[in-house]
Amino acid sequence: MDRRRLALLGLLLALVALFFVFDLGQYLDLARLKAEQAALEAQVAARPWRAAGLFLLVYVATTALSLPGAALLSLVAGALFGLLAGSVLVSLASTLGACLAMLSSRFVLRDWVQRRFGPRLAAIDRGIARDGAFYLFALRLVPAFPFFLINLAMGLTRLPLRTFAWVSQLGMLPGTLVYVNAGRELGRLDSLAGILSPGLLGAFALLGLFPLLARLLLERLKARRVYAGWQRPRHFERNLVVIGAGSGGLVSAYLAAALQARVTLIEKGQMGGDCLNRGCVPSKALLRSARVASELRKAASLGWRASGEADFAAVMERVQRVIGRIEPHDSAERYRDLGVEVLHGEARLVSPWAVEVAGRRLTARAIVIATGAHPLLPEIPGLERVEPLTSDTVWSLRQRPQRLLVLGGGPLGCELAQAFQRLGCRVTLVEMAERLLLREDPEASAAVQAALVADGVDLRLRHQALRFEALDGGRRLVCHDQAGGAEVLLGFDRVLLALGRVANVSGFGAETLGLALRANGTLETDEYLATRFPNIYAVGDVTGPWQFTHVAAHQAKYAALNALFGRFWRFKADYRVIPWATFTEPEVARVGLNEQEARTQGIAVEVTRFDLAELDRAIADEAASGFVKVLSVPGRDRILGVTLVGEHAGDLLGEFVAAMRHGHGLKQVLGTLHIYPTLAEANQYAAGAWQRAHVSPRLLRVLKGLQRWQRGRRGPARHEPPVV
Repeated sequence: MDRRRLALLGLLLALVALFFVFDLGQYLDLARLKAEQAALEAQVAARPWRAAGLFLLVYVATTALSLPGAALLSLVAGALFGLLAGSVLVSLASTLGACLAMLSSRFVLRDWVQRRFGPRLAAIDRGIARDGAFYLFALRLVPAFPFFLINLAMGLTRLPLRTFAWVSQLGMLPGTLVYVNAGRELGRLDSLAGILSPGLLGAFALLGLFPLLARLLLERLKARRVYAGWQRPRHFERNLVVIGAGSGGLVSAYLAAALQARVTLIEKGQMGGDCLNRGCVPSKALLRSARVASELRKAASLGWRASGEADFAAVMERVQRVIGRIEPHDSAERYRDLGVEVLHGEARLVSPWAVEVAGRRLTARAIVIATGAHPLLPEIPGLERVEPLTSDTVWSLRQRPQRLLVLGGGPLGCELAQAFQRLGCRVTLVEMAERLLLREDPEASAAVQAALVADGVDLRLRHQALRFEALDGGRRLVCHDQAGGAEVLLGFDRVLLALGRVANVSGFGAETLGLALRANGTLETDEYLATRFPNIYAVGDVTGPWQFTHVAAHQAKYAALNALFGRFWRFKADYRVIPWATFTEPEVARVGLNEQEARTQGIAVEVTRFDLAELDRAIADEAASGFVKVLSVPGRDRILGVTLVGEHAGDLLGEFVAAMRHGHGLKQVLGTLHIYPTLAEANQYAAGAWQRAHVSPRLLRVLKGLQRWQRGRRGPARHEPPVV
């Protein structure tokens, strides 16, 4: 920071310090001003221009230095100058002071902030360049945002001074009128009886209603701006149209029908979406069969001599049977019985209130987009020559690949690599990072890694895929070994891509409506799950931030309620407690913070751990590996996060999810009776470990003394032999 900036900063700080050192705030006290009201009014009457000038200077200095008292000065303006003159003075002074504060912030701080936080502020700068005037106007209308903070914050952006000035004056004008009018009424108060005068009560009522009126006005202005150029239908055929019949779409339609809305559900593919047909259901069916194969290999340790070999084709056929058994739960027939109109076809948005499908044009007051996601296909040379499998297509396999290459060490890659290895494939898993499951704690990743290696998976960590080659009927992947620095050739029969999923944001008219996308390619929504159009919502994988079936269903409840009742009240999506699990063996389940996130974010935590090796049921089940790790606020019984590693970890996590959701701590978990012997006792033992660490040593000494006193100091009774 150069000398000029330091000098200005020093001057501003000195002026602020003088204000507090000399207690100048005493002159901005309502009681004092009221006591001197008559004298002040006399001065205004005698020299109105001088009084107005002095008032203007005081108001400008107060706002320019971000000192407290601007609201009181607005009331004083009404009392001394009346509604018209007072409003003109306050409007001019507040704008001048705001501009000076903004320019000071810009001159002193903007360059330093841009150098230090430039990449993080890039999105804000783009938004200001595009909609800066509207954002500022919205902030000025709502008194909940302190005006001095708005002045300083806008100085850090590239908003032009001219725009800042006229938007500020216009945005602050309604509030100025309300405050000055209230001051005018206060100025007329000459007795206690005047408190109940209609004028004063009306002024205070207007003052209290202003935030609500400002919010309604802002929403109207925003709606007119967003919907400009679109013709709104005079009436709607439906309350809601839902695009996509996956988890998010099904729950949205179900809830809307239950609330007696007329709702249409449109699906171009299979009902149930990815979860039923290509995701959760088939993968868990596969994992169940793979688990049996693993149990058979451990038969000797359980006292059995029998062993067996997996029938790969039969296993994959069973996966399809499981899908078939669950399919009626998500069928079109079931939802029609629930009152939902189900249409099969490709939906396309043609306006904010209209959707076209199969030649029909449907109008609805609100629309929910639940189009899901698809597997990511990386841009690796030669990929198209090796016929890659994905989580969408792997279920068509009937012949077991002898050598299966899995690309990606996330949850899906780990689950499927372990499953196919147990079903007789020779699996090689390639991951570019230094460990698996990067979102989990290193010890959780290590537990899964050890299990995969024990099953026979060939793990290739820190290997970057360079290209695929198909030569002489064989296939191979050329990798760069980041540890050794050399190229490595990995042969395979089939390759399975498990590198994540990409939101389905095209093909249904999002481009026509100009729906914004985030940097990660998902549809941008606000805290109410609304897109740029307040009546169009998005849920599930298409918007994120978590691509889980249960999160999509969770979001769908909020989206449906907001779509149907948003005119009266809206609900923010609640992401405070989001659990998830990786269904390897051992399972890894988590909710809230883990240790690596706490360190990255600089959050102080207390860690309590219980190892499953000490749990009776885990020992009996030959599953005595894993742990429960609880993060809590140091010195307080407040759970911040839980990581569970072990058998049925996803099921065991539910108790902690409920505790966090309802604000319960580890004392409540400890005080809950758990059946013996069960794996769920691990939660209670973890809570017990936390409790032991928080027992006061002083209390223990008191208890020890009390028990010694109760035993007494006398020797044994005469008829009792002494203890040797």
